[in-house]
Amino acid sequence: MAAAKKEVAQADDQAPRARLHKLTIQNFRAIGRQPVAIELDDIVVLVGANNTGKSSILRAYQLVMDTGVKGELPLEDFPGGIPPATDLDVPTIELETVLYKDSKPPADKWIVTKANGDRHVRERWTWPQAGKPKKRGFNVELGDFDPDHGPWGVAAVAQINRPEMHRIEPFDNPKKQADEIIALLVEATTQRVKDMSAGAGGEYKALLDTLINLQKSVATDAMAAIEHVRKDLAASLASVFHGFTISLDARPEDDVSKSISFFKTPPVLRMGPEDGHQTDLERQGSGTRRTLMWNALRIIADHKRTVKAGEKGAERPHVLLLDEPELCLHPSAIRDACDVLYSLPKGGTWQVMVTTHSPAFIDLSRDNTSIIRVERNEKGVVSGTTIFRPEKAQLGKEDKERLKLLNMYDPYVAEFFFGGRTVIVEGDTEYTAFREVMLEFPDRFTDVHVVRARGKYTILSLCKILNQFACPYAVLHDADTQQVKGKDGPKANSAWAANRQILEEIGRAAPGSVRLAASICNFEVAMFGEPVKGEKPYSAWLRVKEDKATKERVAQLLDYLVRNADKCPEGVLPWEDEAVLMAAVAEHEPA
Repeated sequence: MAAAKKEVAQADDQAPRARLHKLTIQNFRAIGRQPVAIELDDIVVLVGANNTGKSSILRAYQLVMDTGVKGELPLEDFPGGIPPATDLDVPTIELETVLYKDSKPPADKWIVTKANGDRHVRERWTWPQAGKPKKRGFNVELGDFDPDHGPWGVAAVAQINRPEMHRIEPFDNPKKQADEIIALLVEATTQRVKDMSAGAGGEYKALLDTLINLQKSVATDAMAAIEHVRKDLAASLASVFHGFTISLDARPEDDVSKSISFFKTPPVLRMGPEDGHQTDLERQGSGTRRTLMWNALRIIADHKRTVKAGEKGAERPHVLLLDEPELCLHPSAIRDACDVLYSLPKGGTWQVMVTTHSPAFIDLSRDNTSIIRVERNEKGVVSGTTIFRPEKAQLGKEDKERLKLLNMYDPYVAEFFFGGRTVIVEGDTEYTAFREVMLEFPDRFTDVHVVRARGKYTILSLCKILNQFACPYAVLHDADTQQVKGKDGPKANSAWAANRQILEEIGRAAPGSVRLAASICNFEVAMFGEPVKGEKPYSAWLRVKEDKATKERVAQLLDYLVRNADKCPEGVLPWEDEAVLMAAVAEHEPA
């Protein structure tokens, strides 16, 4: 058994810190036979086109968390809405979780101990037919899923050992959302009151003690009165239905705190300007209600404990599942909401999994984020690919600072995560020129994303991220010169060192997956034959828009970068050798 544990642990010796570790889905809704495996980090962002299965991934975790209560899978959630024809078509969901501190573990045969010390439990749910699932666990001793049993004997025990799930739907009924938010806020406030005054000598503790004493003093008389009423009612009933009697189960409440309410029922929550009109929550926009809801969840989770009263232990982890948090939010509210969501896991008990169509919800400078693109190919097969994880990209401190700055200037820089053909350019001039030809020839440049790095070293940082893609990309930068003019003659140009580093980083990509080109010695000279005077981006746009020959040259260059063509226009050098680039710029060196 120990050997089996060691073998499994070596397969994943860098397990993420997250409590929910891995989710694998097969034959569920839009997802077919090819399994979609999602490795979880603190923050997981699911991107992709509409109807590719992103929401199905969120629903899959929600479904297995509900299996202790319902967990029934309707036929419409089977691929094609039909029963499975073979065992290969059976809907299957696998969940791998990390046992958290102070949880009650199952028997050793269900626990896989990783090299980092984490204790993992794997479970599998299958639906051979519509209705309830079959639940199984991975048995370490067998080295496979047990054919008959799972790790948890009772559903309630299983639930408490998995992260608590909170799902916020994008278009829930307004009144339902408002009622849920009010209930959450009341619970959070009540819990805060209890926390503040529940200790020895606290007012809340004194109130509970008084109620308990009162309950004891009247319990005997109350139960006697109840029994008297029962006998009268039973005698009356027996006169009509001979031989019948009744029983009345009316026991005192064990938890007297349930008898206490700090608010009138139901409370009313209104929103609006401090000095203006305020309306009921259900009359607010969908974006406002949903933002309020996940903030209420965060607040209540900060005070909620699942351990027994009087015991100390770790809080049960939480997973927030959120569809398109950018919906119905103002752009500035989107940025603020993004900041709050990214900060949610800081306490160590939260994970967040969101679907989004907004690049503004992707922050490349964070350490705790995985970005997963969910795609459907031409045959209809859905796949989920982890395309970015900070530790795999090996981003240094300077990389993160550059990306953070780039995010501030251009919140849509992460657009390339959503698919398409990506071209990284050095500055605004190239970006403006390319955007003009893309508008002029939309069919020629369908699904092209031009990313302006605003500097060579940021190009380097973006290459580190893009090298995790299986898709090709292109880089266009200014060649510059090895030397520049100084007060005492020529001196080394710092930009040339960046050329060398970009080449080295692209060398780490899959062979043939990147096209690297340099404008000799800068984009304006290469495309226009002379430096651009005045406001460069505007002047470049005007030149491309008004001069047909220039527009075609820029279009030819973009054709090469996005692989519509295999030849660059003159003035731009595809390069893979530093010596070749040095020779091309030699005539431009300062005397």
